[in-house]
Amino acid sequence: MKEARVLAVRPRGVARRITADFLALTKPKISALVALSAFVGGLLAAGPDAALLRVAEAALWITCTAASASTLNQVLERDVDRRMRRTEDRPLPSGRVSPRDAILLGAGLAAAGVAGLALRFNVLSALLALATLFVYVAVYTPLKRVSTLNTVVGAIPGAAAPLLGCVALSGTAHGWGLSLSAVLFAWQFPHFMAIAWLHREDYARAGLRMLPALPGCESVAGRAACAYGLALLPVSILPAVRGEAGIVYAAGAAVLGLLYLLASARFAWRRDERSARSLLFVSLLYLPLLYVLVLSDPVVGVGALHGFP
Repeated sequence: MKEARVLAVRPRGVARRITADFLALTKPKISALVALSAFVGGLLAAGPDAALLRVAEAALWITCTAASASTLNQVLERDVDRRMRRTEDRPLPSGRVSPRDAILLGAGLAAAGVAGLALRFNVLSALLALATLFVYVAVYTPLKRVSTLNTVVGAIPGAAAPLLGCVALSGTAHGWGLSLSAVLFAWQFPHFMAIAWLHREDYARAGLRMLPALPGCESVAGRAACAYGLALLPVSILPAVRGEAGIVYAAGAAVLGLLYLLASARFAWRRDERSARSLLFVSLLYLPLLYVLVLSDPVVGVGALHGFP
């Protein structure tokens, strides 16, 4: 009787492990950020008469393409991940998932995301999503082994989600879709410099050309974080200057931008684990709080604080 219970539990445990491994290939934290950013971009494009389920559907297809990019990225970097302590236990380098199965998952997610956008929304959003996927997998991923410019190139698809949401719901790239993508582009650099500094030994061991991992470049990484933190301030306030947002957003964005800049400057000055973790923490708070500001601003006129029909 005891053996029967063990045999009944074991398949469920194996199934949970397999599910967890395939989910890990999609990088759920990044996918969640993409989903949130695409939803906000689509919501702002749709306006106060937005149908929430339709906006959520667009965000779902966009997230599928992002999950595909993360999966195929790990297929191409499985040898690199095997040499890094923080990634050596990922499903592919550990051997728990085969490259063939990961490729099938990535291809399936890409097909679902691109087809969903083309059939349910518009061809332009599907083409942009496909281009984003191509740049991330075919350009950014191999460039990481060659040049520190990989960070700039990777920031382009990394900033695409709000624009894709905007295009899916409105058919054109305009207004908040462009503004939030510009914010995301600048936001990524201090965020990533903090991560790369914390794991610089891993990156160096794997042979990846990340700025903090190169000899004598730690101070350059700090200055780059500070420069982009400074650039983020005017970029984030620009919608208010153009009249797309009011004082609520403008004041809040200025405060958030100053906090992010201060955290970046502290990291540039000290370059230690505490300042890097502090910058990383502030970066993780910045985007959700900025999205709350956008959706709660009376001039913008959409979001939870204004209600939906």
